[in-house]
Amino acid sequence: MERLTFEMPQLEPGWVWLTGAGPGDPGLLTLHALNGIRQADVIVHDALVSDETLAQAGLDCEIVYAGKRGGKPSPKQLDISARLIQLARDGKKVLRLKGGDPFIFGRGSEEALALVAAGVPFRVIPGISAGVGGLARAGIPLTHRETNSAVTFITGHGASGDIPDGIDWPALAAGSPVLVIYMAIKHLAIIRQRLFDGGRHRDEAVAVVSNATLAEEVVLETTLGRCVEDVASSNIEPPAMVVVGEVVRLRDGLDWAGALGGKLLAADPLGTRSAREVG
Repeated sequence: MERLTFEMPQLEPGWVWLTGAGPGDPGLLTLHALNGIRQADVIVHDALVSDETLAQAGLDCEIVYAGKRGGKPSPKQLDISARLIQLARDGKKVLRLKGGDPFIFGRGSEEALALVAAGVPFRVIPGISAGVGGLARAGIPLTHRETNSAVTFITGHGASGDIPDGIDWPALAAGSPVLVIYMAIKHLAIIRQRLFDGGRHRDEAVAVVSNATLAEEVVLETTLGRCVEDVASSNIEPPAMVVVGEVVRLRDGLDWAGALGGKLLAADPLGTRSAREVG
């Protein structure tokens, strides 16, 4: 690591660090995550960790792919946990690297509890969740005083491959002004209908963000009424997040990355400021 004014922890043999890699851009790694990557003997990573992030590892570090992607052959969760335990018992410095934050729809807590049961010491290194950092990079704030003081994070894809049981869609539709839905593309039509049934309007703003923070990032701005058809015609593929709510309209003024390419930003994207305030 470059010179710092504070001490960084040491990844000891026999330990597992459950680490968040952030939304994709390696510049969004935390210092603790980069520190762990550079010390690890073995990195066990998921499908959402970028090659640029893995390139920060030492030349002698063993890189083990353990990605789980919907609809594709994937390692079983029990097997991943068992491998982490065995690597630690072999005296390796083990870094379990997950996209986003390991405790937000990342099964990090399941792996941590398996380590506890096996008596393996571990550390949790939080990461920037794609639902936070990825949307900020796209110019979509999760909260704004003129639109909302609450936000809800939802997974649209459960362990079975279906929409998770137990989600009270009518309550979410009625009570949460902004919905951030992970892994929603496969079931977007069903999710949309449940939101309609709960009272959400067809004209409500929606954004679909694919490959957030990466060079391949795509941001589709649409409405709840058109989102399914627009996603299909745009050929957007996972990984992607769906954001429902008025905060999406703020992107007209906050798309700083687009402004670098010449986009003209709106000073009042919600149209809420009076002529006197603007002047």
